[in-house]
Amino acid sequence: MGFFDDKQDFLEETFAKYPPEGRRAAIMPLLRRVQQEEGWIRPERIEEIARLVGTTPTEVMGVASFYSYYQFVPTGKYHLQVCATLSCKLAGAEELWDYLTEELGIGPGEVTPDGLFSVQKVECLGSCHTAPVIQVNDEPYVECVTRARLKALLAGLRAGKRLEEIELPGKCGHHVHEVEV
Repeated sequence: MGFFDDKQDFLEETFAKYPPEGRRAAIMPLLRRVQQEEGWIRPERIEEIARLVGTTPTEVMGVASFYSYYQFVPTGKYHLQVCATLSCKLAGAEELWDYLTEELGIGPGEVTPDGLFSVQKVECLGSCHTAPVIQVNDEPYVECVTRARLKALLAGLRAGKRLEEIELPGKCGHHVHEVEV
């Protein structure tokens, strides 16, 4: 049985957003649905999506592999994505990455034995002003991450708390100063 066999309403609604000759434009919504429900994109899902939109698995994989959101190996319940671009790197992301991988005992493509965590370095999460930044799954960013904030984050996730329930030490954010002209 295919992933989308029991999701005909979703397929109809998705394909209705595009002209019949533009069905390939639905690749990303279909990939996203698989990622959200299964946590990763299996090769058979790539083939299924290719059949549904009328293209090749190579084209679907080309789209999927461009984005760090899509995973091609199983991930933990909490997939921690550490921004590795310049602003975050200058603000200490490398040290946080080292701490994180040492604390969890895993590297990219691995899952902790309890199934809770997986880690990945990603390119720009787009919050340079609050660097360094970590994203948990598809949740809002955890910003201004320090070792203390990362320890609190891990403890909260281990305790089963939702991201918004976890209290992180320290302050974060930038202040906009109004200037009189």
